[in-house]
Amino acid sequence: MNPSRPDGAPLPKPVLHSLLLPIAAMIVIVVASNILVQYPINDFLTWGALTYPVAFFVTDLTNRRFGAPAARRVVYAGFLLAVLASYFLATPRIALASGLAFLCAQLLDVAVFDRLRRQRRWWTAPLFSSSIASAFDTALFFAIAFAGTAVPWVTLGIGDYGVKLALALLMLVPYGLALRLVPGLGRLNAA
Repeated sequence: MNPSRPDGAPLPKPVLHSLLLPIAAMIVIVVASNILVQYPINDFLTWGALTYPVAFFVTDLTNRRFGAPAARRVVYAGFLLAVLASYFLATPRIALASGLAFLCAQLLDVAVFDRLRRQRRWWTAPLFSSSIASAFDTALFFAIAFAGTAVPWVTLGIGDYGVKLALALLMLVPYGLALRLVPGLGRLNAA
């Protein structure tokens, strides 16, 4: 089944220039999060927990608009470029942990979202895909980045996941607005 615009005409396959904005957003989000995760707010939270969940929003909108193959392209490009930048702006261990967790969790998000995209309730796919992928991301990232260090990574991970869940709920507001305001996005149910 081919995705379509509101008038029923098929959407063209995304070309690189139509994915530049999601790729750039992904790079900014991941690099900022890798820097901010090094600064705890308290024993349960780092500043990175407040920025990283937006990556799932970007992936979900890309998936909704262009389909899973395009969303995976954004994930791969974001992964390559953000890990390279993070290597120079964060510690190598954080860059490695972030890259591995990002790649696995974002691909999981794409798969779960794509599977749930045809649900009657518009919020099902973004909420469940982000919640499931965030759990995987959190566990993998904190274990690789901080296990064996003096950082209280288990409590940070619990706090981080709690914030990711709260932000997954909060991100439903701009997601729902985008479905209503971006032509063709609200009716796209295939790909």
